Amino acid sequence: MTSTYLLYESASGYALFHAHGLDEIGQNTEAIRSSVSDLNRFGKVVKLAAFHPFESALDALKQCNSVSEGLMTDELRSFLEINLPKVKEGKKAKFVLGLAEPKIGSNIFEETKIPCQSNEFVLELLRGVRLHFDKFIKDLKTGDLEKAQLGLGHSYSRAKVKFNVNRVDNMVIQAIFLLDTLDKDINSFSMRVREWYSWHFPELVKIVSDNYLYAKVSKFIEDKSKLAEDKIPALTDIIGDEDKAKEIVEAAKASMGQDLSPIDLINVQQFAQRVMDLSEYRKKLFDYLVAKMNDIAPNLASLIGEVVGARLISHAGSLTNLAKCPSSTLQILGAEKALFRALKTKGNTPKYGLIFHSSFIGRASARNKGRMARYLANKCSIASRIDCFAENSTTTFGEKLREQVEERLDFYDKGIAPRKNIDVMKSAIESADNKATDMDIEEVASEASGKKSKKKKSKASANGEVEDRPSATENGDAKSEKKKKKEKRKLDKETEEEQQQASEMLNGEVNGEEEAGKKKKKKKSKEEDHVAAEDSKKKKKKKSKSEDAE
Repeated sequence: MTSTYLLYESASGYALFHAHGLDEIGQNTEAIRSSVSDLNRFGKVVKLAAFHPFESALDALKQCNSVSEGLMTDELRSFLEINLPKVKEGKKAKFVLGLAEPKIGSNIFEETKIPCQSNEFVLELLRGVRLHFDKFIKDLKTGDLEKAQLGLGHSYSRAKVKFNVNRVDNMVIQAIFLLDTLDKDINSFSMRVREWYSWHFPELVKIVSDNYLYAKVSKFIEDKSKLAEDKIPALTDIIGDEDKAKEIVEAAKASMGQDLSPIDLINVQQFAQRVMDLSEYRKKLFDYLVAKMNDIAPNLASLIGEVVGARLISHAGSLTNLAKCPSSTLQILGAEKALFRALKTKGNTPKYGLIFHSSFIGRASARNKGRMARYLANKCSIASRIDCFAENSTTTFGEKLREQVEERLDFYDKGIAPRKNIDVMKSAIESADNKATDMDIEEVASEASGKKSKKKKSKASANGEVEDRPSATENGDAKSEKKKKKEKRKLDKETEEEQQQASEMLNGEVNGEEEAGKKKKKKKSKEEDHVAAEDSKKKKKKKSKSEDAE
């Protein structure tokens, strides 16, 4: 019969429990649930086999991260190999290791061939271990386990937030949500200002149509009865049109509106001021969104625009999720209701979702809108992947993809054949590389100039030299002194050059004499060698002749 071991990963360390005599509880999960709360009964069946405490809080965080990712660390491996029964090669193990996470169980089995199990029965046993864990470990003081759990929980969640590489896109998601909310609020508040002030000056609504300008003008006019021709220049500055300013003054003279008390006018002005403040804040928020999109997703922003790109990111949840989406999914993002309604009723599926707000689809003809949406979704998918996974952020690819979409529009309208995708991407890569090299050169040049200026400053401070500009009266003397110095320097240089030439001439003569002497010696030695060789030949000939005569 196989015995069961339980691995429990606590905040203070790894614990291995041996579950024996399970017949007393029974293999039924309901029987275990009833017996878990009773420590006397549960303690007879499950006993602590080994405990490996973590060395520090950092070590605990490292082990927790590896367990959550389904990876077995070296410490866990050594702990299991030491405390579990050894399995002989070619034989089946007589025990099973119970785990809460099946993911790490598969990794342990692959690495160590230890059989692992994770089911309802094991989970109920581990629940009992978790409940009575402080009773099993005798050295633990009261409150130690809670402190360890709290500290590990905080550090783990903090690390998970830091681990999110693309966490900056959360700012874009929040900004686009706030922008949409502000648009709705400003619209409803502007309508309220129009309705409120129209009781006093109803003719102003037809003259000024813009909401922001209406709030500004109503705050400036206050009481229509006090509006005279001397205020036309100020009205012209607000509206930007002198004819409209005159028209407002004329309308105020013959207005059909009722008079308002000073308190009512003050309330209307305050509310108009709030609407103006909201409109100005909306402009600042839009600028912030544009700047953020250019930092986070520059290619997507340059291809489809900052607002539509931000809406796509917020709808997908993050830039990473958007990059994971295929182009077919990206095409209908935002039209999920219409898609499921079409699938349910077996009707036509939608051709576009949030992409519809792009100017490209609006420019396409009615019969080409679906094609354009499909092509644009394809390019948006490429741009989002480049923004998410590229190391250097550039707008080169987004600009090239935009050119491709423009060419496709021309192809649908005029029949002009677009360039191939391979050629466009090659040119985009080349231009991106060139930009990167230019940036590197500029950085190196700036660093070098900075170092030179620092060196000059340090030299000047070390020598204690202070350069004073000469006054107007001393200019003549200074110039004459400079000329004299220059002439002296020229004379010194000429004398030095003459001395160098003379020394070179002398050295050349000496070297020539030495070389001539060496050549003569060589010739003499060669002649002497030649004479000695001839004498030896004559002697040999004489000897040979004498031997022949004998």
